[in-house]
Amino acid sequence: MDKKTTSRDGTRLAYEVTGRGPTVILVSGAMSTGGTVAPLAARLADRCTAVVYDRRGRGASGDTAPYAVAREVEDLAALVEAVGGEAALFGVSSGGALALEAAASGLPVRQVAVYETPFADFLPGGAEREAVYKEQLDEALAAGRRGDAVELFLRLTGLGEEMIRGARQSPMWAGMEAVAPSLAYDDAVMGDGLLPRARLAAVTVPVLSVVGGASPEWMREASRVLADTVPEGTYRVLEGQTHMVEPDVLGPVLAGFLTG
Repeated sequence: MDKKTTSRDGTRLAYEVTGRGPTVILVSGAMSTGGTVAPLAARLADRCTAVVYDRRGRGASGDTAPYAVAREVEDLAALVEAVGGEAALFGVSSGGALALEAAASGLPVRQVAVYETPFADFLPGGAEREAVYKEQLDEALAAGRRGDAVELFLRLTGLGEEMIRGARQSPMWAGMEAVAPSLAYDDAVMGDGLLPRARLAAVTVPVLSVVGGASPEWMREASRVLADTVPEGTYRVLEGQTHMVEPDVLGPVLAGFLTG
């Protein structure tokens, strides 16, 4: 990350800018840094000015206690100001919930696009599962058990025990433990895990809600209802894609929305 800006509470945020055209800030999800969405930024660069950043508590960005979702909205406000005073937002997974909250908060946002924001209303037992996860995550982080916190998240995503054991032995594990405290931030962004219908009604800019056609039915339904709930929403399915969407597939769809 070659640029820095400062949020309202003094937290330094690392970001970089590529491309030309309408500006879009890419908001990563849980266990992710700006580097996670950098391949998508590269795919957008011929049609958009793409901004990637490390959310607070990750990568090259700083962090300031106590955490609140409002602080991450202020982070986005600082970034919008740093890149010209107006931008679109794109958020992947829980980053989509943050992007929508920023728009509902009145930031100078032109458009919002999200990919598979995992509201649990449509997953059988989803609300109960989210409550148990939150309790166990808080306990693990309070005790400094970062590895256990990462395991909890991986189970929540549906990863099997054998794959989790393999992940623990991989070179990536240290990096995952490093950002484990930010799992609590994404959990806070998702609230109670349910679609925030009243809050979404306050998002007055165009919203594109995208889902992979190979993703679970509950995820497709959550994405569709999100598009139906905002005042100006569009729903789009990318056939054959999963939660790990290919930038070459998502990029043209996102660029078309942002430049249309």
